[in-house]
Amino acid sequence: MSLSQTDLTRIALDITAGLSDHDRFSRLLDTIRQTLHCDAAALLQFTGQQFNPLAIDGLSPDVLGRRFILSEHPRLEAIARAGDIVRFPADSEMPDPYDGLIPHQGDHLVVHACIGLPLLANGDLIGAVTIDGFDPQQFNAFSDNELRTLSAIAAASLSNALMIDKLEKQAVQSQEVTAVARINTDAPVEMIGQSTAMNTLKNELNVVAGTDLNVLILGETGTGKELVAQSIHQLSNRAKQPLVYLNCAALPESVAESELFGHVKGAFTGAISHRSGKFEKADNGTLFLDEIGELPLGLQAKLLRVLQYGDLQKVGSDKSLKVDVRIIAATNKDLKQEVLAGRFRADLYHRLSVFPIMVPPLRERDGDITLLSGFFVERCRQKLTLKSLRLDSHSLALLNGYDWPGNIRELEHVLHRAAVLSRAQSTSDSCLIAPQHFDFQAEAIQSVVSKPKSGAKALPSNQTLKQATATFQSQYIQQVLTENQGNWAATARALALDSGNLHRLAKRIGIK
Repeated sequence: MSLSQTDLTRIALDITAGLSDHDRFSRLLDTIRQTLHCDAAALLQFTGQQFNPLAIDGLSPDVLGRRFILSEHPRLEAIARAGDIVRFPADSEMPDPYDGLIPHQGDHLVVHACIGLPLLANGDLIGAVTIDGFDPQQFNAFSDNELRTLSAIAAASLSNALMIDKLEKQAVQSQEVTAVARINTDAPVEMIGQSTAMNTLKNELNVVAGTDLNVLILGETGTGKELVAQSIHQLSNRAKQPLVYLNCAALPESVAESELFGHVKGAFTGAISHRSGKFEKADNGTLFLDEIGELPLGLQAKLLRVLQYGDLQKVGSDKSLKVDVRIIAATNKDLKQEVLAGRFRADLYHRLSVFPIMVPPLRERDGDITLLSGFFVERCRQKLTLKSLRLDSHSLALLNGYDWPGNIRELEHVLHRAAVLSRAQSTSDSCLIAPQHFDFQAEAIQSVVSKPKSGAKALPSNQTLKQATATFQSQYIQQVLTENQGNWAATARALALDSGNLHRLAKRIGIK
C-alpha cells in the first residue's frame, strides 16, 4: 500500500481547515494514523534543544505534558540531526522515548516499526512527527518520497500555526506599544495547560504584558503565581532588564524598609556600608512583590509614595532617588476584605490592582492534571536517572479525582515522592508509579466517591481501588459524553484523551 494523491489532498485539506491549533494538530495526527495504519503517532515542536508534544494519538495521555530533552533521547536526537526521514531498524538498540507509554504494551516496546519525520521551515528544524507500528514491516510499503511529502505538509501546517500565534501576540502588544520594539528574545516561561481556564489566563497575560500597568496576581497557595509573574516580565518590553523578587511575608518589619528602599552607611547600627534596595535594583525592570498582603501598614504608605511619584528615599538619607519600576504583586488573601478590616490601605490596593489576574486552582483546570503529571513525571525521571518512569491508568484516575488543596505545588511534591518510592521498590531502571505510592490515596478515593458529578450516584465504599476507579471512569465518561451530545471525538478532546484510547477504555469498562 502507498500514499495516493487523494490521501495527501485529504491530509492537506484537513489540517488547513478553520480549526484551533490544538484541534488542527489532533486532526493531523488522526489522519496520519489512519492513512499509515500506525499504532501510535506524535506531533512534536522543537524548541530549546527539546521536543514538546503538540498532539498525540495512541500514546498515554500524560505524554502531552512531557518534555523530551534531545541529549536524553537518542532516537529523537537522531531525528533532529538527520534533516531527512529516519527509519529505525526494527531491532534497534536505541531506547525508544515512548517505552511504557503506549497503553497495553507493557514496560518495553520490543521489536517494532518506528519512523521519524523531521519538520523543516526555511531549512530550520521546527518539529517532528513520530510514527510507531507493532508490526516490524508495517511501513515498508511507503516510500521515502511519499513520507517526505507527508512531512512537508505537516511542516507547512506547523509553521503556519506558529506564525499565526506569533502575529496574534504581536498584534495584541502593538495596541499598547507602537513606538518601542520588543526587546525580549528569550523563550517565554512555559505554562503547562490546555484547559479553558488556562487559555483565558494566557490571553490575559498577552494583553497586559506589553503595557506598563501594575498587575495584581490573585490565587490560592500553590497555583503558580510566581510563574505568572515571570511570564508577564518575559513577555514585556522590560524583559532584558532585571526581574527582582521580594517575599513580603519573609520580611521582619525592622529591616523591611531597608530591603525595599536601601540604606546609607551609618543609617542604623550595623549599616556599615551603602546598600541598594529592591526598587533600585529593579530600576527600568520589574519588581515582583510576593505575598503583598503581609506588608506592614507603615511600609504600605511609603510604597504608595514610590508608586505615585516614582521617587524614593534610602533609610538615613534626605535625598530622593528617581526610579522607573513596574510592580507585579501577588497574594492568596482577599485584599478587599483586608481593606475592610483595616489591614491593607485602600489607596494602595487600588494602585496595585490596575489589572488584576486570577490564577485558577488546579481543581478548576479540566484535563490539565494529566498534562502536569506527565511534565513532573518526566522531570522526576531525569532527576532519578531512570530509563523509563510512567503512571499507570489507575494512578491517573486517582490524580484526576483528588481536590488538590495545595494545587500544583502539592501535585509536584506528591509525584516526586511517588517516583522515589517506585524507584526504591523496583529492581530495574524502568519504574511504574501505582496508586500505593501516593500518600494521599485514602483522601483522594474519598473525594472521588463522596462528591459525585451531577446526576451520578455515589460509589459504594466496599469496592477495591480498581473497582472504584472503573466505576468512577464509567460515570464520568458517560456524563461528558452526554454533555457533548454523544459525540465521541468531542468527548475525547474534553477528557484530554486521544479517540482510540477513549474507545478502548470505554469497551474495557463496559460503556460500549
